[in-house]
Amino acid sequence: MDKSQIFADDGEYIANTYARFKVAFKEGKGAKLYDYDGKEYIDCATGIGVNIFGINDEEWKNAVKAQIDSIQHVCNLYYSQPQTELAKALCNKTGAKKVFFGNSGAEANECAIKAARKYGNDRYGRNEIITLKNSFHGRTIATLTATGQDGFHKHFAPFLEGFKYADPSMDGIFECYTDKTCAVMIEVVQGESGVNPLDFGFLMELEKFCKERDILLICDEVQCGNGRTGYLYAYQAAGISPDIVTTAKGLGGGLPIGACMLFDKCQNVFGFGDHGTTFGGNPVACAGGISIVNRLTPDLLLEVQGKGAYIKNNVEHIKNVNGVSGMGLMIGISTTKNAREVAQKCLEKGLIVLTAHDKVRLLPPLTITKEEINTALKILNEVISE
Repeated sequence: MDKSQIFADDGEYIANTYARFKVAFKEGKGAKLYDYDGKEYIDCATGIGVNIFGINDEEWKNAVKAQIDSIQHVCNLYYSQPQTELAKALCNKTGAKKVFFGNSGAEANECAIKAARKYGNDRYGRNEIITLKNSFHGRTIATLTATGQDGFHKHFAPFLEGFKYADPSMDGIFECYTDKTCAVMIEVVQGESGVNPLDFGFLMELEKFCKERDILLICDEVQCGNGRTGYLYAYQAAGISPDIVTTAKGLGGGLPIGACMLFDKCQNVFGFGDHGTTFGGNPVACAGGISIVNRLTPDLLLEVQGKGAYIKNNVEHIKNVNGVSGMGLMIGISTTKNAREVAQKCLEKGLIVLTAHDKVRLLPPLTITKEEINTALKILNEVISE
């Protein structure tokens, strides 16, 4: 199909919810993508952190194909080996006790919200959840309400009751805390608002605060999880122990999946009928997830940390760069240039990057090579310093 026809059909038939860049990708391999004209791009976006091992990853493809040849879907009224195997792998690697699978990060966070409210209501009659300013937790009504950014709250009122937004400090938490607080929900690295890691000292104080009051601590690891930061999950870098961890994106390697991991306190919070899903825990998506999780080894995570440090050290010296934030291969670049314009010019030169508020955001595949990183750095330098 001609790319002009793709553009035309998109404009006619797709809802106007995305400000798309004028590129249609046809194929790729690893950290390289090719458009319909055959132009090559270095991919430092990975579908917003989804293609964690890059495009056309052979091990992931083989796992998915093998499962498709067996059975593509079974509903959750019956047992599913891929689902139980992935849940077991996640529990073994994190210490979680139970996992609920959905189809996205928003669904994983919906599950966490329901689990927290049921836990609080069952024990104390508590149902309020504190989230942080500049957070992002999804686009359903509940997760949009949980998101601590006014810009996402336009047009969709009325919102759900029972959410408060705190500054990322203990003073901020104390301002919002009441005897109705059942949980505090955080992102260890706030991705959509600028790739901003939370202060580890604050996180350790917050953990203590929650444990002393039997308030659940929820870590949203939808974007920063699954090796992205150089740790299996970013909370592990801070040395804290949450009660609920949510994740998605990179877990599926390219297929829709979300996971809500329940730790000791709330492992049995749900009973039959309290929550459910049709497609969540789909065998094909879980087979892909197994191939991802099993390869997130300590050696790979160390490589991610090294690659991230290399990129940050080089970007910091580019003219017109004001600062670099993030962890591992989740990087935000503050520049004197408009972030959207930087992304557009990078695209023209063969580099795919993202934006996050006023920052340029990099989420390359964990397996990106040194040569590909250097090509990306060369283009970033050309665009930002010009």
